[in-house]
Amino acid sequence: MTPELAALAATAFIHLAAVLWSQRALEADVGREGNTGPRDGIEDRLSPHTLRLRRALANHVENTGLFVIAVVLVQFTGSNGWLTGLAAWIFVAARALYLPAYAFGWVPWRSVIFMAGLVSCFAMILASIF
Repeated sequence: MTPELAALAATAFIHLAAVLWSQRALEADVGREGNTGPRDGIEDRLSPHTLRLRRALANHVENTGLFVIAVVLVQFTGSNGWLTGLAAWIFVAARALYLPAYAFGWVPWRSVIFMAGLVSCFAMILASIF
């Protein structure tokens, strides 16, 4: 397995952690019935922490797509190398740090961490082009 594919697998585990963390916070706010129900109109019952976790999860989902594109391009073009491997693991580290940064309001570090992940994706895409 290439470093880029291993990083993609690690990203799936980060996603699982984000879902579990977000759901645990949601259940703490609305109870098991609220969590397993249709969740209509529960936003006003959620704590600021739970709302941040839900936004962090949504952001993770949005950014994982770009990372998948970067990994696929690197794999299909055979442009794997130390740069793309490093960039892939920087993305993983950034995503792992982004969740608590968003959840606990680490300003301005949340934005710095986000940019590190974004730049690493585009570094991989650029490496696949050239």
